[in-house]
Amino acid sequence: MTARMIESGRLRRALLGTTAIAVLTTSLVGIAPTAVAADARSQQWYLDAMKAEEIWKKTTGKGMTIAVIDTGVDPDTPSLKGKVLKGWDASDSKGDETDDYDGHGTSMAELIVGSGAGGGLRGLAPDAKVIPYRVANTDRQNEQAVNAFDVQQAIKAAADSDAQIINLSIASDFYGEKEREAVKYAQSKGKLVFAGAGNNARKGNKPQYPASYPEAIAVAASDRDGSVAEYSQHGEAVDIAAPGTDIPAYCDKSLTKYCVTYGTSISTAIASASAALIWSMHPDWTGNQVLRVLLDSAARGDGWEPGTVSDFLGHGIVRPNAHVSRGEGDPGDANISPLTKKPTGGAAGATPSATASGTAAPGTSTTAPSATASTQAPDGKSTSGAPVAGSTESADADGGSSTGLVIGIAAAVVVVLAGAGFVLARRRRSA
Repeated sequence: MTARMIESGRLRRALLGTTAIAVLTTSLVGIAPTAVAADARSQQWYLDAMKAEEIWKKTTGKGMTIAVIDTGVDPDTPSLKGKVLKGWDASDSKGDETDDYDGHGTSMAELIVGSGAGGGLRGLAPDAKVIPYRVANTDRQNEQAVNAFDVQQAIKAAADSDAQIINLSIASDFYGEKEREAVKYAQSKGKLVFAGAGNNARKGNKPQYPASYPEAIAVAASDRDGSVAEYSQHGEAVDIAAPGTDIPAYCDKSLTKYCVTYGTSISTAIASASAALIWSMHPDWTGNQVLRVLLDSAARGDGWEPGTVSDFLGHGIVRPNAHVSRGEGDPGDANISPLTKKPTGGAAGATPSATASGTAAPGTSTTAPSATASTQAPDGKSTSGAPVAGSTESADADGGSSTGLVIGIAAAVVVVLAGAGFVLARRRRSA
C-alpha cells in the first residue's frame, strides 16, 4: 500500500470519456456470436476478480432500476434486450433517449445490466433494469442547440422516477447550485447518486461535479493490481473506488465493436451495479444502509489504518461479495447518510414511490419501454430549460473489486471531450 493510497480524503464528479486501447472485435455483424462473446467477456477481468458467478447465485439485481444519465441507451443491442425502460431525452436535441449519439451511455448500461447475449458485455447486476436520460456532451453541444439545464433536470426527473440508483458517468469542472440542489433532492427521495471522480489527475486534478457535491458518491478508478489508477482524480471528495482500467466498452456510436478502455465512468457503472446487488438482496433497506454496507465492506490494502478514508480510493474498492457471501458491513441507521452524517428522506429501495405518470414498479416488465414519452420527464414536460448552443455535460464510468483482487496497469491516453457552453463556458466530458 503506497502513501497515496493511505492518505485520508474524498472527491467528486465527472462525465469522462473512455479511451480506446485495443479493438476486441471487428464487428458484431458477420462474426460468430460465440467468438465475439468469448472475446469481450474474456476482457471483463473484474467479474472473475469480484467472484461474480458466486454473487449471482444469491443476487442478480432483480427488482432494481438504475437511471443512466448519459449519451443515451440503445435498447436494441442483444445484451440490453428487455432491460431498458422508457426514459427521457433531457438534451432536447435530435432523436430521443434511445439514440445513443456516442456509444458511451449504452456501454455504461451494458456494464450495469447487460445479459451478455449476442457477444455483448455481461453486466454485474444482470437482472436489474435501466432508465436512460440523455444529456449532451461537449461535441453534441457544439453541433446543435441543446437544453442548457439538461443534467440538473435529468437528475431531478430520475429522482422522481422508479429508479433507486442514479448513475452519472459524467463530469464538469464547474459547480452548479441548481445541479447540486437536484442531487440533494435525489438524496431526499432516498436515491443513491453515483458520479465519476474524473480522469484528469495528471492534468490539474480539479474537483469535478456532480461527484464533488457532498450528497453524491464520488467513484475513483482502480487498476488490476488494486492501486488507484494514475488518471483517476483524487482529493477529499472521493468516497469509494471500483475497477476502471482495461475494460471493454463500445468503440463509437456505431455499436459494432468493443475496445479495451479505461475511466472513472466505468468505475461508476460498476459501483452502481454493486449497490444494486446489495439492495436487491435487502429490499427493505434504505439507500443509506446499502451505501454504508458498500463502504464498510470495501477492500482495503495492508497498512490501511482503520477508520481512515483515502484521498485516492475513498473507503476502498467495492467488493459486494464480501457482504453477499460473508455478511460484511453494518447497515446502521436507516435515515442517516454515511456521507454527510445528516438525516435524509426516502423510503426503502425496492418499493419505489409512484411517479406522476404511474410508471410500473421495477422488475415487473421484461420487455423494453411501455411508458409514454413523458413518463420520466419532470412535471410531464419534455423540458423546461432554455435551449442553447453549446451547453455542457457528458458521461463515462469505472469498476469494482474484491479481497485478493489482482489488477494490472494499462498504458492509455484519456480522451477528454472539450468544449464550451452552459452559458458560462461550462465544459462537459465523460468521467
